Amino acid sequence: MSQAATPEGASESVVRSTPRTVPYDNGTHWRALLGFIIISMDLVMEENIYRLSPEGVGPSVTRLNSPNDCNVATLAAQIDGMAEAASILQPQARPAVVCYACTSGSIVIGEDEVRAEIRRGAPWAKPSTLVTGAVNALRRLDAHKIVVATPYLDEINTMEAAFLRDKGFDVLDIQGLNIEDCEAMGRIKPSFIRDFALSIDREDADAIFVSCGGIRTLDVLQEIEDAAGKPVVSSNQAMMWDCLRRADIDDVIEGYGQLFHMGWGQSE
Repeated sequence: MSQAATPEGASESVVRSTPRTVPYDNGTHWRALLGFIIISMDLVMEENIYRLSPEGVGPSVTRLNSPNDCNVATLAAQIDGMAEAASILQPQARPAVVCYACTSGSIVIGEDEVRAEIRRGAPWAKPSTLVTGAVNALRRLDAHKIVVATPYLDEINTMEAAFLRDKGFDVLDIQGLNIEDCEAMGRIKPSFIRDFALSIDREDADAIFVSCGGIRTLDVLQEIEDAAGKPVVSSNQAMMWDCLRRADIDDVIEGYGQLFHMGWGQSE
């Protein structure tokens, strides 16, 4: 370390670093950078995103200031912070995709409204929502008749059933746990989620959809699929599959169902 002369009475010397030529590369996201907007109280989503990010894919995450209560009114209010949240997702690096990572919020607010606000905040990115990924995943698996398991209040389940039917799916059954506490959702035991999903399965269902990004379905997704003998779609699995495909990342990821063995195909 070289030191410059210091004024009389100065307590410390001035540091002058030796000049160096610094090499740069494309960092952790040399294949793609993906941006995700997560609700405040979610305990699960961020870990799942990192777990399903292949080498060279860099996730960038921000959170919406949202209350712990999960109901139609609180979900609808999340649109107010959407554009600002999108704008702070590494604007210099510019994520290829920015996704609102909440299934029920995507349904209550509406996909078009969410995408418009994401575009306003991050015009350089492809905007998406979690439920868009779920719909694309179910279509890619050629699932027409489905059963749906959720932790939500029935006021949300009623909206989700109507949304899925409007997308062309035959919802044979939808069952919720009527939990309003977002933080508590993240503490539901994965073994219970597995048993709950299997309990609503029907022989004539093409697939099981376990809806909600805030529960630990990913931990038992392969177990559910193996036991049911049919495709299983979970919110976070579908969102990551869809966002990766939008960014031209076609990696097969083992252990998380049939979906990650498939290309993008039909999409919205």
